[in-house]
Amino acid sequence: MALTKLEVTSREAFAGGRSFGEAGAYERIDGIAHFVLAPGAAANAEIVDLALAERGPDGLVHFDSDFTILRPVDGRARRLLVDIPNRGSKIANTFLNRAERVLVPTVEIDPGDGFLFERGWTVAWAGWQWDVANHPALLGLRAPSALENGNPIEGLARVEISCALRRAYSGLRDETLGPSINEPYPAANVDDADATMTLQEYPDGPRTLIERHRWRFARQNGEGVVEADNRYVWLEGGFDPGRIYTVTYRTNRCPVVGVGLAAIRDFGSFLRNETDAAANPLAGDLDFAYSFGVSQSGRFLRTLLYHGMNTDEAGRQVFDGIHAHIGGGRRGDFNVRFGMPSVEGATGLGHLPPFADDPVPGVSTGLLDRQRTAGGVPKIVYSNTSSEYWRGDGSFVHTDLAGEDVPLSPQTRVYQFSGTPHGSGVLPFANSNPLSGDTGRHLYNVVDYRPLARAALMNLDRWVSEGTEPPASWYPLRALGTAVSHEEIFPAFEQIPGAFVPASGGIRRVYDWDFGPEVAAGIARHPVGVGEMYVTRVSSVDEDGNETGGIRLPDISSPVATHAGWNPRDPSTGGEGQVLRLAGSTIPFARTAAERAAKGDPRPSITERYGNREGYETSVAKDTDALIAQRYVLAADRVITIAAAMERYDAVMALGER
Repeated sequence: MALTKLEVTSREAFAGGRSFGEAGAYERIDGIAHFVLAPGAAANAEIVDLALAERGPDGLVHFDSDFTILRPVDGRARRLLVDIPNRGSKIANTFLNRAERVLVPTVEIDPGDGFLFERGWTVAWAGWQWDVANHPALLGLRAPSALENGNPIEGLARVEISCALRRAYSGLRDETLGPSINEPYPAANVDDADATMTLQEYPDGPRTLIERHRWRFARQNGEGVVEADNRYVWLEGGFDPGRIYTVTYRTNRCPVVGVGLAAIRDFGSFLRNETDAAANPLAGDLDFAYSFGVSQSGRFLRTLLYHGMNTDEAGRQVFDGIHAHIGGGRRGDFNVRFGMPSVEGATGLGHLPPFADDPVPGVSTGLLDRQRTAGGVPKIVYSNTSSEYWRGDGSFVHTDLAGEDVPLSPQTRVYQFSGTPHGSGVLPFANSNPLSGDTGRHLYNVVDYRPLARAALMNLDRWVSEGTEPPASWYPLRALGTAVSHEEIFPAFEQIPGAFVPASGGIRRVYDWDFGPEVAAGIARHPVGVGEMYVTRVSSVDEDGNETGGIRLPDISSPVATHAGWNPRDPSTGGEGQVLRLAGSTIPFARTAAERAAKGDPRPSITERYGNREGYETSVAKDTDALIAQRYVLAADRVITIAAAMERYDAVMALGER
């Protein structure tokens, strides 16, 4: 069964008919993908609650999702990239085509510099999240419900609330990173006396129960009147910035969350295997298929592999290569009962081992076990920034639970982009997020690592299509002394004027969580039991505070600042000592020796290091050429890599007295 129809709702020239080099013009196809799943099929056995899903008259499970395809008009594309939407948004154009980031999703797709299109790649997206709201710029999925006695199963949902600005009320959804339009699990009964709200002062800290009479399922209207609403939660006195609130309550909405895995699997399989040109706009066009996922979407791809779902119902391999970017070592709540795919940091079943591809001491299974049994193991690239290591799970891709090195699987490459933030950095300098209101004690990290991501994907393609081995994995290693504890890097920062380090309780960690006896069925028990803390590692740093354990762009090897993947919260936003989620730091060097001496900064100044702008450009060019020779940067990206470093040099030199 699987994908039965691509219903095209719009077909038009892309980017105004712009021609992309030898690939020529592209077209954009939008529509709805229709799916049918047989609950008893072996390929669908991993989907939680599929056997309980509502069914059509044919006894099968039906659902649909939004899709978009960008393809060369002449049909000569030989490579497909299925970009996994992040909370409904398209991502590849920003990370791989270097398109400008936007704060609000738009229907239009910015082609950026056309990197993928000039190479003739077809790029496609399909919705996979049940909780993406109906919005013209977002790709969502309409999931079937899991039923009990003809009604959606009722049970416990949990949501974590944290904010940078005081709020009177919050949606029952993850709004940590800013306003969200994703769908929540509604409360089954707004007067539920058994619902609980707890408070923590820092991540993983002790929980204090907030009396039930102090909060309710409600929100304030425009006149400030509190009105009952099962999609919101209101707290007497409001939610304090920086504190962490967890609400556990009963809901009567129960989508089969895991059909999103089947949607991506079957969408990719249909595009590469369906030969009817009337049904498939890519029929006969493709030689190779890849998938790219960023952050939440990278964790989705890790979840897809964990469940062995890179093979379709006919046993065919779907993706030849997978690039999971900034997904860290975790998976997500993408195939669990009452899972909220849009949640970023709250503890869920995706925080459980296995993390590494193969079994490690203390963990009897590996991430790829099921995929190896099913066949169709792809070539894999895991690329992460410093931020994923500092959020507590990045190193688990290549360490055991005690933080010691483990061998990598031969079909995998692991890259850490040293000194980089979760999302690629941008100028101008700022220390706050306009969406969330989060403010850091340091300037936000401005390192643009996108040339490394582009090279990683192109190397993956050559690995698959030509058999050319990619560059060696490069990440922090205990054996080399470059994988260390968080605390070991603090002395370097404590010497820098104006730098701050996190409090010991301000860093999120991963523990031996106990979700109860039904974990194998995808059902979590609340509250969660907490066992011993697993040991996570971060990269060591040099005398400037810059990381030494991964691929070092010229910003790190020829620096004008100290760059880190973490940034302490500013006390004005509460949570003093906590690390901001997904943010990094840039702490500029003094420009001159006199300025350095006046500040008491132990880091040599920019002019002491390079003399002048020309001297800096010479150093950056040398570093860039070394990365090109090692194939971590593409020769075609030499100019933009050097230009980006020079832009940041100019920005630091223009800062003036600080």
